[in-house]
Amino acid sequence: MKHTLKHTFSLCFLLSMFLGYSQVVIKDTITVRDLDNQKPKTETAKPKPAVKEIKKDSIPVKTDRYGLRVGVDLYKLTRAFYDKDYKGIEFTADWRLTKKYYIAAELGFEDKTTDDDRLNSTATGTYIKGGFDYNLYDNWLDMENLITIGLRGGFSSFSQDLNSYKIYNPNPYWGEQPAVSVNQKYSGLSAAWLEVALGVKAKVFNNVFVGFGVQLKLLAMNNKPSGFDNLYIPGFNRTYDGSFGVGFNYTVSYFIPIYKKKTIVPEIINQAPKK
Repeated sequence: MKHTLKHTFSLCFLLSMFLGYSQVVIKDTITVRDLDNQKPKTETAKPKPAVKEIKKDSIPVKTDRYGLRVGVDLYKLTRAFYDKDYKGIEFTADWRLTKKYYIAAELGFEDKTTDDDRLNSTATGTYIKGGFDYNLYDNWLDMENLITIGLRGGFSSFSQDLNSYKIYNPNPYWGEQPAVSVNQKYSGLSAAWLEVALGVKAKVFNNVFVGFGVQLKLLAMNNKPSGFDNLYIPGFNRTYDGSFGVGFNYTVSYFIPIYKKKTIVPEIINQAPKK
């Protein structure tokens, strides 16, 4: 009986020790799991936006050349080959005054015979035009092309040869009257005008330019000969029985550089964001 109670007591003691240990282990396990569940989640950091920076170590420098450009009008020079009633030549020049403005001038000679319905006359004389051009074209680096609009004032000194004329007959029953040969010369004539000039010049070789231009003209002063009108004025072209005229030229010119100016052109470059 004593041995039985002793064994029973020992068994109960061991059982109580085992249960106590189990509770401690379970409690520790639950605590660890709770800590795991309560552990804050690590958020992924968002990348910072890329920063655009200005690259200051590569600023291009544009060199602008200044000087005199001289040329000749090929249209007037070659017109005599297909027009037997015309002879003429025109020289052109411009000087670069600023980045956009040019002083421009033309000097020429013309001899033109005009055969009208009632009148045949020959105008011979010289002319000069002067003014300025404004370049509308923004060139890239090392380019010197021009798209210009300008204003000119022109003056011509010339003579008129009245070669022949026809008498107007309102009732030509017997046919048209023959032309009357006169061959009378009127000297000391002059004319002045204003014109708006539109032009293009393109650089084709080193210092060599080709271009063309159109001029719209308004006659301001016209000294006429006695008895008839000026049908053609050197430098102004045909009057078309009014005060308006038009002109055209096709030029080849050579640029003579005198000095240079440098212009800094800042350039913005986007770099990758810093790490």
